[in-house]
Amino acid sequence: MIAASSASRPVRTLALALASGSMLLTAACAGGGGRPDDTAYVARDVESLYFAAKERLDRGQVKIAAALFDEVERQHPYSPWARRAQLMSAFSYYVGKNYPQAIQSAQRFLSIHPGNKDAPYASYLIALSYYEQISDVQRDQQTTLLAKTALTEVVRRYPESSYAADAKLKLDLVNDHLAGKEMTIGRFYEDTGKWLAATMRFRKVVDEYQTTSHTAEALYRLTETYLALGIPEEAKKSAAVLGANYPGSEWYEKAFELMQKKAPEYAS
Repeated sequence: MIAASSASRPVRTLALALASGSMLLTAACAGGGGRPDDTAYVARDVESLYFAAKERLDRGQVKIAAALFDEVERQHPYSPWARRAQLMSAFSYYVGKNYPQAIQSAQRFLSIHPGNKDAPYASYLIALSYYEQISDVQRDQQTTLLAKTALTEVVRRYPESSYAADAKLKLDLVNDHLAGKEMTIGRFYEDTGKWLAATMRFRKVVDEYQTTSHTAEALYRLTETYLALGIPEEAKKSAAVLGANYPGSEWYEKAFELMQKKAPEYAS
């Protein structure tokens, strides 16, 4: 899994702001009577319900907190607290690693409040929820692709937000991960003598993930597979690109030696 902090700083910062901002709503609303027990399906005044949820979240009881934040919207859908509770619910699910529910809650917020000032936060929370589910390169990468799409959306729609820079950083890691998957498949094909299939995978890394850490090796592998396919002209091109961009790397040294050995007339 790609290393990522659970509850990254931008997410936690906004969650705290949402929670503390509710204090202003409390001052503006009439307070209820005694605070009821934290039971999800008991009707109660909106302030008590919201702060029961917040208290559970502060105590690390994120499942109960999420359910109570959901109750704020269910019992008081037209209250100014409902919008705030939607995001706090998504955050609670995220902290509890219930990523599908976090995504659903944040998407619901965006569908109801697409132009809200907190829309960048909701969009970023969706991206993080996909990002933190990314598995190792040996497994299917559908979630990785969803993370890439969601992170790209954050950067595209909210470039000036506080989340765009972190989304860009995570995009670099996601692309590196996807390139790693292509390399794993390419090496397997190469090891089993499927030269054309291997070439297509290495070519994809060079064409689509050229800023990742895998590009130099991909160019070397292309040199190998093109030679195996009997097209030294293409092998020479790959080795030349490798030499131009990674002149001091071990991969260029290996490519140069390989060209000298397998196609010396093309090595100069």
